Amino acid sequence: MLTEREEAYRVLLLWLKDGSFIKEGGLSPFAMELALGVCRRHLYLEYFVKSLTKKMPSLEARVILEMGLFQMFFMDVPDYAAINACVELAKSVNLGESTARLVNAVLRTARRQGEPALPPQRVRRVSIENSVPEWLVRRWFDVYGGEQAEALAKATLVRPTEWIRVNLQRTSAPVLAEKLGITGSSILFDRYIEIPRDVGVKLLLATPEFVKGQFSFQNPSAFEVIKLMDLKPGLKVWDACAAPGGKTALMAEMDGSLEILASDSSASRLEKMQDLMNRLGLTNIKTEVIDLAAEPQAPAAAPQHSSKFDRILLDVPCSNMGVIARRPESVYRMTPESINEIAELQFKILENASTALAPHGRLVYATCSPDPTETTRVIARFVKAHPEFVKVGEPVLPGLKDSRLDGFFAQALEYKK
Repeated sequence: MLTEREEAYRVLLLWLKDGSFIKEGGLSPFAMELALGVCRRHLYLEYFVKSLTKKMPSLEARVILEMGLFQMFFMDVPDYAAINACVELAKSVNLGESTARLVNAVLRTARRQGEPALPPQRVRRVSIENSVPEWLVRRWFDVYGGEQAEALAKATLVRPTEWIRVNLQRTSAPVLAEKLGITGSSILFDRYIEIPRDVGVKLLLATPEFVKGQFSFQNPSAFEVIKLMDLKPGLKVWDACAAPGGKTALMAEMDGSLEILASDSSASRLEKMQDLMNRLGLTNIKTEVIDLAAEPQAPAAAPQHSSKFDRILLDVPCSNMGVIARRPESVYRMTPESINEIAELQFKILENASTALAPHGRLVYATCSPDPTETTRVIARFVKAHPEFVKVGEPVLPGLKDSRLDGFFAQALEYKK
């Protein structure tokens, strides 16, 4: 198990030093649970370390201490095993005997004293307890009120539910569930199967059914977004921010007669999408590199096609505020300034993409953030500047009605020329 802890230590150190994504570290299941858990609770664990030391240790020692505290208080690991493993880890990564002694002393003190008292002030307490930066907690208090803000903060610590999306062109959900040995799980929309906690994603990736394109991994909130597209046979559809391609593939699986253009600003991300399309056997998708952040008059800002699209899906870049539990690194990347900047980018992408919509066509604007700056305010600004576009119905927020679903926002717009 020391090697697995070394893996977790390596990716956590890289994350804290340069913001590297933990899930890209190729970790074993234990190491992934440990690394993501420490990341999710980093502010609390850092607060815990401060309560146990007169002077904050080096970054390397802090990472090991946070790993030890997480194992002792939030994982099913005996205290003695967590302490001994962290002492050995300090030695194996060449931090020296003095650091190993420090780790041993601090973790043994934590075992005796237990968890530290939290600050009395509510915003500060919610921030530390749930490892959400204080400015963001305060923002949630202002937008949603105290009770919902605290619930949002607590939700960031919950291990997200994993789902399979069944390729209904090749099998059915009940048949696939039986083949994979995960019968009894929830099935949503006849195509999504909830993955039990004891079934590893890596194991499913190695199954013949995955190789044969019978399923992919996707949260059912994607289907709630796609339902707003109001797809009909034979329509021309543009998925304008398509990579990594999950929603594109979902639309193609739903109706093979759709003529779908999938674009992204990154050629390498589109190449990976091609592998997805090949595995799933989808033939009604074409790809094109399009930079929707470019100025409207630039050739790269619009598809190289003369005709318009009946439907456009805009799953725009966002702060990831609605999926912090799934991407815990994102909460530490956000700032009030970065959210305002990304809202400007979102508005530009919406304006540029809207020029390719056919009269009476529909555009769905979606983000994996519920923050008003990135959602309702972008929509309101766009509709005010372009009164020929009207909102269709109320926005969809799947995560509000089912906590197992990601925190998406989606609003349909129609071009009433």
